Amino acid sequence: MSPRGWEDIRGEVLRRIRLRDWAPGALIPGEAALAAEFGVARATVNRALRELAQSGVLERKRKAGTRVAALPVRKAVLDIQVIRVGVEAAGKVYGCRVLSRRHATLPDDLSHKIGVATALPMLWIETLHLADAAPFAHEIRWLNPAVLPMPLPDEPEISVNEWLVKNVSYATGDIEFSAKSATAHEASVLQVATGSALFVTERRTWTAEALITWVRIAHAPGYHLNTAL
Repeated sequence: MSPRGWEDIRGEVLRRIRLRDWAPGALIPGEAALAAEFGVARATVNRALRELAQSGVLERKRKAGTRVAALPVRKAVLDIQVIRVGVEAAGKVYGCRVLSRRHATLPDDLSHKIGVATALPMLWIETLHLADAAPFAHEIRWLNPAVLPMPLPDEPEISVNEWLVKNVSYATGDIEFSAKSATAHEASVLQVATGSALFVTERRTWTAEALITWVRIAHAPGYHLNTAL
């Protein structure tokens, strides 16, 4: 099936770069040519190329076209963290509870934010991660069952976070860190006051063709992120 969405175009461009159909430094076809090849609007191609340029894979210059980056710049390299490992590294006992799980479709605002059609059947999972039996992190996850190599167990022996890291490979993704005030629901789950400052991570990962997951993890006050660049 020919690519249709901007994320599909992005995946195909990445595939051609990895296969060296388009070598480092090479000028790739223009937006109009790619739009004609894929049978999509030029704006769809523009969105895909813009995303790849922002991540350092492509270099775009006005009137000079778009080239594969000769030396791709990775603004930051962050492995997907297994929350259990971080808790145990701090000398604490890890635990987790699935608070809710259902099949649903994306709400309009999130669909627009992550560039995925609202009609895509998704799995919604809410998880509470624990450290020494105390709330550690609240996780909201949208998961695309169509890309999983096997169905996610109804009651996995490990967290969904760890299950995905062990079973699903991703081609690309992005991550965002922010400080947010705890909603009433988050405050109740994390046992903090409503409005408390939370360290929030939002991440989405993709195969070459489709979204794997979008996740929002809100950490209880006192959390510190340590990583190597």
